[in-house]
Amino acid sequence: MSIQIVNVTKKFGNLEAVKDVTLEVKTGEFFTLLGPSGCGKTTLLRSIAGFNQPEKGEIYFNKKRVDKIATHKRGIGMVFQNYAVFPHLNVFNNVAYGLKARNFSADEIRPKVSRALQMVRLAGMEDRFPNQLSGGQLQRVAIARALVIEPQVLLMDEPLSNLDAKLRVEMRSEIRELQQSMKITTLYVTHDQEEALSISDRIAVMNHGVVEQMGEPWEIYNTPVNRFVAGFIGTTNFFEGTLISEQGGQGIVQVSEIKMKVSAHSPCVGEKVSFAIRPEAFKVAQEITEAERSCFLSLPGRVNKVEYLGFMTKYDLELCRGLSVKVVSYDVLPQHLRKTGETIELCYDPQRVLIC
Repeated sequence: MSIQIVNVTKKFGNLEAVKDVTLEVKTGEFFTLLGPSGCGKTTLLRSIAGFNQPEKGEIYFNKKRVDKIATHKRGIGMVFQNYAVFPHLNVFNNVAYGLKARNFSADEIRPKVSRALQMVRLAGMEDRFPNQLSGGQLQRVAIARALVIEPQVLLMDEPLSNLDAKLRVEMRSEIRELQQSMKITTLYVTHDQEEALSISDRIAVMNHGVVEQMGEPWEIYNTPVNRFVAGFIGTTNFFEGTLISEQGGQGIVQVSEIKMKVSAHSPCVGEKVSFAIRPEAFKVAQEITEAERSCFLSLPGRVNKVEYLGFMTKYDLELCRGLSVKVVSYDVLPQHLRKTGETIELCYDPQRVLIC
């Protein structure tokens, strides 16, 4: 089942929560709406579900218009942020609720519920009540209840936000595996960038009701279209300076007291340039190969802070007065750890500069 959203606008009073959004979710795709709180992602999801009626625009499932159709006739399964599990019903009856509402017989309901519980690894817990379940188990009940009606589209609104960090990682993998095995079209809402990058086929980054960028996870991370996307997705060092020279597709930018090289730049010398470099794109000179040294640009830096995290080390470095950067190094041997106050040579590949 494909989903087409065409020029959808949703208002609450004078506030435009969603502004003229157009996008398409392909059949069987895991598509994520990502953005900060208040960006319009949940409002858009609820419009697709039928809980909101847009003031403008059209919504199609497999090219059939559905924005005027009642929610229960759209063939969707919905998983909410707060689970919305009925506390007075046991697991079996919570999962069976949608089937009963659709007038399935008891003989039809039991095998369907059993299959749904097996899919979410809750077989044998049919008689337990919500107050006897962990947060992860409650979320599985909510997912089973959405899947048991065999929807053509699965909508998930921040389904993992109430879980602890370790369980969120486990559950997001399970959700992705389940989605892939069922090949069900899934629209997923989250504010968690890591979550979106790890499980999505494609991502739409939203801000103030509009889609800033849409693409595969690697595109969103490595080629952000503007400063907002670059800053929202992961950690980024931003720089602003003036292009002072250019040659052979590369430019030299004066940033505060230092000069930095960029591979893409404004066409005119003297223009202002804004760019970003990811922390992992920087390397300490001792960590690079001779081949890298020939194409990398080096900068002097002073270590202000060191965070050793085992598989990686985070540094805060000062390049010059008032200009600091964050650097991430991976698999650093103990003898190569830099110390606070130490002066080091910092290198980066101009090809990894993000113009924003």
